[in-house]
Amino acid sequence: MRRARPDEAAVLSALALRAKGHWGYDEAFLAACRDDLTLSAEDIAASPVFMLDGPDGPTGFYRLALQDNGVAELDDLFVEPAVMGEGVGRRLWTHAVAYAAALGCVEIVLQSDPHAVEFYEAMGAHQGGESESTVTPGRMLPVMCYRIRKEPYD
Repeated sequence: MRRARPDEAAVLSALALRAKGHWGYDEAFLAACRDDLTLSAEDIAASPVFMLDGPDGPTGFYRLALQDNGVAELDDLFVEPAVMGEGVGRRLWTHAVAYAAALGCVEIVLQSDPHAVEFYEAMGAHQGGESESTVTPGRMLPVMCYRIRKEPYD
């Protein structure tokens, strides 16, 4: 696991698009998602972005947005389709939770692709609501929540 570099934005953006395409979305939908799935060098410089490398390049990455209220938003977590099911997602998730906890965060929230809900539930997250897609107006997406640690009064 290592911190991504700003000059890797294009490679990670391409990985995100391939991962989204793994779920059978059509080309028109993927084209509509392109902007949302594109990381800029500035995004990587401004946010915690961590990645795993494999022999042929990155195998996955995640990006957090840290909020002032003790919540970390998982903006991205994508795994190269060729290695899905091999534990890459679990390693990324585990690192994201540990990283957020080290910064004092008590919860991780994320807007999930419907196909990824089962993964996040297996990681211990639960669905806490829905939010509207930024790509397709009217399409509601699951919002997943993960409590990093319980407060003494919980």
